[in-house]
Amino acid sequence: MELAWLEDFLAVIDCGSFSRAADSRHVTQPAFSRRIRSLEDWIGTPLFERSSHGAALTAAGERFRPSAEAALRKLLHGREDAIAAADSGLPLLRFASTHALALDFFPQWLRKVEARSPVDASIRLIADTMHACEQLLLRGEAQFLLCHGHDGVSGRLDNGDYRSITVGNDVLLPVSAPRAANDPRPRFELPGSPDEPLPLLAPTEASGLSRALAAAQAQLAPAQVRPAFTAHLATVLAAMARDGRGLTWVPQRLVADDLAAGRLVHAGDASWTIPMSIRLYRPRNLTGAAATRLWAAAGGD
Repeated sequence: MELAWLEDFLAVIDCGSFSRAADSRHVTQPAFSRRIRSLEDWIGTPLFERSSHGAALTAAGERFRPSAEAALRKLLHGREDAIAAADSGLPLLRFASTHALALDFFPQWLRKVEARSPVDASIRLIADTMHACEQLLLRGEAQFLLCHGHDGVSGRLDNGDYRSITVGNDVLLPVSAPRAANDPRPRFELPGSPDEPLPLLAPTEASGLSRALAAAQAQLAPAQVRPAFTAHLATVLAAMARDGRGLTWVPQRLVADDLAAGRLVHAGDASWTIPMSIRLYRPRNLTGAAATRLWAAAGGD
C-alpha cells in the first residue's frame, strides 16, 4: 500500500468527485482512478459509489476514513519531526490559523503562552481559510488549529477525535464606510428597506465567518440586503467596505484601527453584533512533549 493512495482517497472525499480530486492531485483522471482501484483492491472492497453526480463513500469507505486520516497524520508528524531534528535539534510545532487571527491575535496569544511556559520548539504557522485549516488538521499537517467559533455551529472537528479550548473572545460587527469625512453616519445602515436593500459583502462558504452568520440567521432576519460581493478573506471584505461598496460583518479585532480612525463605522446598533469565541483545536491523541506542554500552557488539561 502506498502513502499516495491514502492522500488520493481523502482527496476524493474533499472534492466530491474523481475528476476534481485528480486535478487537485495534479494527475490525469485515468491514473488517479487506477490508484483508487489499487487501494480498493488492497482493502478488498469498494470504498466509493461512483455515479455521474460524483463519488460517495460506501459503508466500508466510511469505516476506513478515520483510519486513513489517522495513519496519514502519524506519518506526516513523523516526517516533520525527523526533518526538524535534523535541521535544528528542536521539535516542530505546526499551527494552522485562519487569516483573520494569524496577523494580529496569534503573535500576542503565543507571547502570553510562552510567558507561562517557555516553548522549546520551532514553530510553523500556515494561514488559510477555515475549510483549508480544518483539512490541515484532519490530514495531520498541523497539530493545532486557531479559529473563530460560534456556539450555534459545529464542524468536522467537534467530535470525539479532537479537543478544543476557548483562548479568547471576539464579535462580528456590521461595518460600513461613513457617508462623508465630516458625516460619521454609516453609508449603509441596518436594517435597510425592501425597496432599497443594502449591498452585502459576504464571506464564502470556505470561511468560518459564513458559518457564524448562518447560525445567527434568526437574529439577522430583519436585515434587507442583496448579495453584492463575496470573498474568502475578512480583510478583503473590510477593504471593500472601506471603499464604500457595501456593508459586511467582520471580526471586531480586525477593524479596530479602521473604527478608531473613522474609515469604517458601525452599520447598526449592538443588536446586530454576533458574539464569537476564539478556539484552539488539537487531535485527541496529541503526541510529543513540546506539543503537550504548549497545550497545557494554553489552558488545556
